[in-house]
Amino acid sequence: MGKKKINIFLGILVVLLVAWMMKGTFTQPGIEDLKGEFTEVAHYRNDNNTGPIQHVFAVTVKDTLWSEMETYGNFKPHHKGGNTKVYFFIKGSPAPNQLGPGKQNFDPSFNNTCIALYEKSAMGNTSITKYPFK
Repeated sequence: MGKKKINIFLGILVVLLVAWMMKGTFTQPGIEDLKGEFTEVAHYRNDNNTGPIQHVFAVTVKDTLWSEMETYGNFKPHHKGGNTKVYFFIKGSPAPNQLGPGKQNFDPSFNNTCIALYEKSAMGNTSITKYPFK
């Protein structure tokens, strides 16, 4: 009789632990939980899978919420040894719809409307630069 109670207790404990883990898995915060109304307008990823992978994003945002922009950048894909850049533009202002590789990722005519640049380097260091082209 004692073994049966222990088995029932362990079974209930396992079910509770699995339910707790499932709740944690499905309630993780994501980009849609951020306050800035982020909208990705362009994305570039180089085709080189053997060397450094470069991700570049152009994103419009409702307001200059710097910490939210950094959190948004942290959600974007990054590869070890690669580089991720996210350019932020205010909603309604001109933003590029095509991006490319290298140091200059879009037409310089959009430089004046870029309000921030998030970068994650090959070493995993992150930075956000306010008004990077001024």
